[in-house]
Amino acid sequence: MELRQLKTFQVVGRLLSFNRAAEHLNYAQSTVSAQIKLLEEEFAVPLFDRLGKKVVLTGAGDLLMQYAEKLLTMEDETRTQVSGWEEPQGILTLRVPQSIGIRLMPAVLREFHKVYPRIGFSINSCAFDSLKQEFRAGVTDLAFLIAEYVTASELIVETLGFLQIVAVCSPSHPASTKKTFALHDFQDETLLLPKHDCSYKMEFEKELIENKIRPAAKIEMNSVEMLRQCVIAGIGITIIPEIMVREETASGRLQVIPWPETPLEKAVMMIHHKDKWISPSLQAFMEAVRTGIQPVLNT
Repeated sequence: MELRQLKTFQVVGRLLSFNRAAEHLNYAQSTVSAQIKLLEEEFAVPLFDRLGKKVVLTGAGDLLMQYAEKLLTMEDETRTQVSGWEEPQGILTLRVPQSIGIRLMPAVLREFHKVYPRIGFSINSCAFDSLKQEFRAGVTDLAFLIAEYVTASELIVETLGFLQIVAVCSPSHPASTKKTFALHDFQDETLLLPKHDCSYKMEFEKELIENKIRPAAKIEMNSVEMLRQCVIAGIGITIIPEIMVREETASGRLQVIPWPETPLEKAVMMIHHKDKWISPSLQAFMEAVRTGIQPVLNT
């Protein structure tokens, strides 16, 4: 496996076209095809499904794309360091909960991009279950979690601050009229929950199961934004970081349900592997996060 083969694979994977990749690289199409064939023979798996004139990444191809991004970024960083050019560049791969991504990350990225326009990002949703494996493999550079704690000796965990988790519903929902709301009041209610917004959702579901509380229905959504709009529409109740519904509760479109009696807080954590090389790009971004997010969380 050679870096030039990975570069060709990366371009084909992004453009999903051998012809367009050849034009982009200024190669003959036969050269592109030959390099991809060599990779497929080396790994003994197809990297693309050929559907007529169209191509799509296979599962193995999608996985190789993640590794190719990291290897080629490392090549760029190596050239930068060895040649003495100190401007950070490359691609950073992040895992970010949607709540943080929607409410906190845009301002950080805006300010960061002004200073470091040559740094790109690949940002995916929170996925704690696979995080350790991704860190070991080097696929993920940096992750953010909303959790009570993280215990893993191979991970470096930095707490940035805390988010309050609240239960909310539409003002038209019957739960909005209750002065007190206990855990058992979730019985027979329709719950709207995020699929991928970190561990607070899993902890809540565990508490319901342990107390034998059965909602009437549970609706899970990949999109926290869609979930929020469905709660505004009066479909059911959700638990969500307060920062995600601050504007809606202030305007009266949503109402906080008085549960639990004491505020439920979860830490916002920035995490990387203890053996991870902190490149200039990553170091600069971590500092930007501290500068941009910590003050917001701790006010």
